[in-house]
Amino acid sequence: MNSRLVAATILVKVFAGRSMTAAIEEAWGQVADVQERGFIQALCYGTVRHYYRLEFILAQLLNKPIKDKKIQALALLGLYQLRYMRVKEYAAVSETVAVMGKKKWAKSLLNAVLRRYLREQESLEALADKHVAYAHPDWMIKAIKADWGTAAPEILKANNQLPPMSLRVNSRYCSRVAYLQLLAECDIAATALAHTEQGILLHEAVGVEKLPHFNEGWVSVQDAAAQLAAQLLNAQAGQRVLDVCAAPGGKTAHILERQSELKHLLAIDIDAYRLSRVAETLQRLHLRADLKAADAAQPDKWWDGTLYERILLDAPCSALGVVRRHPDIKLLRRAEDIEALQQLQQQILQAAWRMLQPGGILLYATCSVLKRENELQITQFLAQQPDARELVIEADWGVARPCGRQILTGEQTMDGFYYARLQKQ
Repeated sequence: MNSRLVAATILVKVFAGRSMTAAIEEAWGQVADVQERGFIQALCYGTVRHYYRLEFILAQLLNKPIKDKKIQALALLGLYQLRYMRVKEYAAVSETVAVMGKKKWAKSLLNAVLRRYLREQESLEALADKHVAYAHPDWMIKAIKADWGTAAPEILKANNQLPPMSLRVNSRYCSRVAYLQLLAECDIAATALAHTEQGILLHEAVGVEKLPHFNEGWVSVQDAAAQLAAQLLNAQAGQRVLDVCAAPGGKTAHILERQSELKHLLAIDIDAYRLSRVAETLQRLHLRADLKAADAAQPDKWWDGTLYERILLDAPCSALGVVRRHPDIKLLRRAEDIEALQQLQQQILQAAWRMLQPGGILLYATCSVLKRENELQITQFLAQQPDARELVIEADWGVARPCGRQILTGEQTMDGFYYARLQKQ
């Protein structure tokens, strides 16, 4: 099947509310070639990343909006190729137009739009710089500016960049120094990631099939900010650990890699399908944990009553700190979602606290940069829980906040993350 047609089909699903990850996975049944998959993925992620800018430019090129979503998607894909990809202009236009086959009116429309863009590119881009420079929905821009002021433009800019590819070496099989040597032998340029114990930053992204011993579990792909969770939790031998909202399992695996002598680790997630991803992750890494599809806000339905010494609560959130990895967040997240997420976070936090042993530590984490989900959430919790105290995180990464520590997107190559460490008195 034509790559651009597959990409357009994926985008139509995303426009209708489907996550990009799910839409792409559904499309792979039609695409076997790895190189073709890479091209489709680049098209989709890039077009969605710059959607608000491309949509604005497309509107300038039309007398009236395109009602057919597939044709609209193809127009956006064409503009993205012309503006951001190393595709020759004639190929970007002709191959995109050709997707329409015998639909002459659609072919004429796409051809006219893309060729006019090439003629007027300079003025159109200048106009876009003036009106949609950030390429984000208005509510998201306002929310980030309200929280971070002069730092907001850098956050928004970082959201539109390709994320770096970071690895976490499995210390059970290999040291970071040794794995860097293996990468060098494969001509893969990389450096050690600051602030992490086993993190590596690749100078250029590669397919996981090119990573030495990936299938044997020697290494995982994980952002540097996410790697801090297991370090901060610091689970000890003989402890019972609960990983709340665990999917897709990167942090679960890292906890086990760091400490192989836990008494018990239970990973829960409300989504059974996503929990299966945790199982796949652990299987590849040759790790074991108990997994349970369960609602973290209602522990009475699944908890056995035995307390935990460590709890990782990777709370459901807006995910505004990982927009560069999941640009469809710009299209799928709504301003009204934040209040509901806040309420859910507080419910899960209260429920998890009941399961924590006195003297135990709960690590609250989100991949958000919004204060309402992070420091304000923890401030409220501490005010309501007399037996809770904050263990201040002293670090040379992120920004110390009144409660917890915030990493802003792009800082020291990391995704936007928040951590707060709480101890039960």
